[in-house]
Amino acid sequence: MIKMPEFGNPFSGLASDKKLTEAELIRAIRFMVAAEYEAIQLYMQLAESTDNELAKKVLIDIADEERVHAGEFLQLLYELAPDEKTFYEEGYKEVEELKE
Repeated sequence: MIKMPEFGNPFSGLASDKKLTEAELIRAIRFMVAAEYEAIQLYMQLAESTDNELAKKVLIDIADEERVHAGEFLQLLYELAPDEKTFYEEGYKEVEELKE
């Protein structure tokens, strides 16, 4: 089981003696996608909550980097679980149908 590190503990988050199964890796990647979106939300919320222009620029830049990370994790997820992309494509089609 993968656990998020506890930043107060320098030994937290070290590799487990057990390797992940394919299913566990897929679940972990889904979690990482969610974590990237959570980070994007936090950075954008902070950027929108300040009048400091430098802070805004830095926070928005970092949020954009997190979007790239989310894309990397999604592509990895598609490679590990090809049916995942099928579900996303179905969702895209449903939205397109609603636009007509």
